[in-house]
Amino acid sequence: MAIEILLMSDVEGLGTEGQVVRVAEGYARNYLIPRKLGAPVTDATRRRLAKIQQARETVRKEEIEKAKATAAAIEKGSYTLAVKVGEGEKLFGSVTTADIAKVLESQGFKMDKHAIVLDAQIKELGVYEVKVKVHPQVESVIKVWVVQE
Repeated sequence: MAIEILLMSDVEGLGTEGQVVRVAEGYARNYLIPRKLGAPVTDATRRRLAKIQQARETVRKEEIEKAKATAAAIEKGSYTLAVKVGEGEKLFGSVTTADIAKVLESQGFKMDKHAIVLDAQIKELGVYEVKVKVHPQVESVIKVWVVQE
């Protein structure tokens, strides 16, 4: 027997938050409802979902504002990487995202190396523009100076 459930959060393979889906009664009773992933379709659950979504939206906006402030602060900085070089100013190895993350951390910005995007490998001395994803919706571009050690 199938019943209608209002999804309170995204459920992979079933639907997204706020969607009304028909599922087996046992699946709803034993999995969705106890884990607060879904609730029976009523006016009260619709109001509760709206309240949850509004709270999430407020938090998301605050996160984006913080990320924009951090992105602006990161762009103002100057980042220099001293590396060992061989003949013809070729680097031994290459500059990695982890190296750039260490430089950012030394300047007071804790960034995950996966948030740093290199268009191409850095294997020579020079000035490079590097994208930093501060937030999934906020990107910053910094200049990294690669100089001889």
